[in-house]
Amino acid sequence: MTYRERFIDIFTNNIRRDGAQTLLEWLNSTDFFTAPASTKYHGACECGLVMHSISVYQTMMDKHFDPENDSAESFAICGLLHDLCKVKFYKTSTKNVKNEVTGQWEQKPYYTVDDAFPYGHGEKSVYLIERFMRLSPEEAIAIRWHMGGFDESAKSSGFSIGRAYYKYPLAVKLHLSDMESTYLREKNTSAVDK
Repeated sequence: MTYRERFIDIFTNNIRRDGAQTLLEWLNSTDFFTAPASTKYHGACECGLVMHSISVYQTMMDKHFDPENDSAESFAICGLLHDLCKVKFYKTSTKNVKNEVTGQWEQKPYYTVDDAFPYGHGEKSVYLIERFMRLSPEEAIAIRWHMGGFDESAKSSGFSIGRAYYKYPLAVKLHLSDMESTYLREKNTSAVDK
């Protein structure tokens, strides 16, 4: 099963709310299934974004899902869609790199950021999702703050992030799953320049 097929299978089997199918159709019209997850860190490769999205979802389910208290639909929404802000966000360019064996300069492809809609990270994902379907307050907060202290606005937000994590356990579960996926589970999917 390809990453696209796996994503669509998880999405269609778990997300049933109004607008979900239209959102999925929109994703299919974008670079979501081929885009990287970053420029040089985790998932800095073709299909890295969909690979990361599936990894975060799977980590959430493996580590944090409690069938008595958690919603499988909310976990699928948050895990699969938390980085929607990266749709149409990266472009491929080239740079000159010296081949250490031959001593010759060679052009190598790499990813750059081309953010046509600089709205922030988590809040941009919430905005894009809500163009198609409504999020619960807990889902919106979880996606908004999934970056934790890595979010540019976390430093200036006062105690907002702490209050969000205290009030909404889903936000903590998404953040922890994103961190584990990025720094532990996806180490071999990066193309880090050394």
